[in-house]
Amino acid sequence: MPASPSTARAINDRLALRLLQQDGPLTATQLKTLTGLSRPTVADLVDRLQDAGLVRVVGESGSDRRGPNARLYGIVADRAHLAALDVRTDSVAVAVADLLGVTLAEATLPIGSDTGTRFAVERAVGMLERTARTAGTAPLHSVGIGAPGLIDPVTGELRNTAGLPAWHGGLVRELQQRLSATVLVENETNLAAVAEHRIGAAQDRDTFVLLWLGHGIGAAVMLDGKLRRGASGGAGEIGFLPVPGTSGVPSSVNCEGGFHSLVGSAAVCELAARHGIPAWGPSADGAQEQEQDPAAAFAVRAALRVGDAAGEAFLSELADRLALGAASVVSVLDPGCLVLAGEVGRAGGDVLAARVEERLARMSPLRTEVRAGMLGGGAVLRGALFAAREAAQDALFSPGG
Repeated sequence: MPASPSTARAINDRLALRLLQQDGPLTATQLKTLTGLSRPTVADLVDRLQDAGLVRVVGESGSDRRGPNARLYGIVADRAHLAALDVRTDSVAVAVADLLGVTLAEATLPIGSDTGTRFAVERAVGMLERTARTAGTAPLHSVGIGAPGLIDPVTGELRNTAGLPAWHGGLVRELQQRLSATVLVENETNLAAVAEHRIGAAQDRDTFVLLWLGHGIGAAVMLDGKLRRGASGGAGEIGFLPVPGTSGVPSSVNCEGGFHSLVGSAAVCELAARHGIPAWGPSADGAQEQEQDPAAAFAVRAALRVGDAAGEAFLSELADRLALGAASVVSVLDPGCLVLAGEVGRAGGDVLAARVEERLARMSPLRTEVRAGMLGGGAVLRGALFAAREAAQDALFSPGG
């Protein structure tokens, strides 16, 4: 059955807005070419979008032809403001952006392990509010939050998870109650995969697995361009994966003895110490590099920088460990591509990725390309911004939005 006129207009409007966001600013002629719509239809939709406050003239396009230059139309970036939060076990990072995803202000708040839940929540909420004011924004339209742990796929709520600070759940609930904005919560590793897919190492891949290598270890599964979260939201909890080389097996409430025990930050630092590789120290300009990199990532960079026998042995053993867990993922999913993300994955770069790929080739008949993530620890914040922006688009780019 053909679409009704109103439905057809809504579809055309959303298509034009997506093109203006991705490729804009654009002229009416360019919109006609990209959408395949007729000139009168494009003229009508441009008028509608201007009347709705979503599009405006932002300049003129030079042309070799005679006559006046064509008007350039662009998204009204300040039509909505967004925020993203990256909630870690010991800190919260926030970014505020416009509808085009341009970051307007950022801030980071350390939160100690002995900080009470109420105090931690108030400090984090206060930081978000101050950052929004610094950016000069109107009330936030949508907020994306990336957090470790399980996100209920039905309710979207952060589930209580052993080993995580109690203030995590409190912060999410407080933001949902205090803000008039739409608040979305997603697992941090899933958001990192979205970011690496959009602007990072997996832009040309619709099917891949991302391994998050940071304080903890996690995985995100992207199949045919869609995240796969699992029945309970736990797809990718690879830290609990039983692997050889640990002192025991994990339990339902503790991943010690699982893959986490081999490649989590503490395990990487212990491995580095055994090989005489420092986990912190001065950078080239004399500053403490650990201020920019977590200890495990610093150790990997140090091993690559020195390039001696000890560094080679450390990197070789780390690649062996990573390949153990990755081989299980590859054998079940056959993703064809594995992205080593997070601070440690980015620090290891192409060198560590190549070592893991070589080991996987020996362990599995399924060919798997291994790539280093491009976004490091910033991938979660970028992914959270994408989530917030899509929520705003769905609301604003729909009829009556």
